[in-house]
Amino acid sequence: MSQATTDLRAFMSAFPTGVAVVSTLDADRRPRGMTCSSLCSVALAPATLLVCLRSESPTLAAALERGTFAVNLLHAAASSVSRLFSSADPDRFDVIPWHLPAGACGPHLTTDAHAIADCLVSHTLDVGDHTVVFAEVERTTLSEGAMDPLLYGQRRYASWSERAALIPGARRVGR
Repeated sequence: MSQATTDLRAFMSAFPTGVAVVSTLDADRRPRGMTCSSLCSVALAPATLLVCLRSESPTLAAALERGTFAVNLLHAAASSVSRLFSSADPDRFDVIPWHLPAGACGPHLTTDAHAIADCLVSHTLDVGDHTVVFAEVERTTLSEGAMDPLLYGQRRYASWSERAALIPGARRVGR
C-alpha cells in the first residue's frame, strides 16, 4: 500500500459521514447489497445522486446489469447491518428483514433504514478500484418515526446527537 493510500485513509477517517446500504437484484433476482459511505447528491433537477462502489463488487455488477438500485440510509441502531453488508457473508439477506415493494429499484431494508431512494443508473465513471455510479432518483421513502442517522468516522460508528448539533451559545428557533 502506498504512502498516499495510507494518508488518504487516515484523512478520510476524520470526515464523519452517513452510512447506506446499496441494494439491487441480480439476473436471477437474488438480492445483492453492500455498505456504502461514499454517497452524495449531485443535482435536484433531474434528481441525481452518486454512489462509489468497488469495481469488483457483485452488487455493482448486478446494479449495472439491471440498471437500478436502492439506497438505504441506515438509522443509528443499524451498525450491525452496516458491518454485515461490508463483510463477505454471502447470506446477508437471509439474516435481516427486507422486502421489494411494487416499483422498487432494489430491496428495501425498512427495519434498518430511516430513508430509502429508488434509483435508475444514468451513467458511470471508473476511478481507480471504484466505479462512480450516477443515478436518477425515481422516488424516496422516509420512515414514519423520527430516527437518528447512523454515522461513521474515526473508524467507529456513532449516531446523530441533537445536543451535538447545537452551536454553543446559539438559540434554537421554535423551541
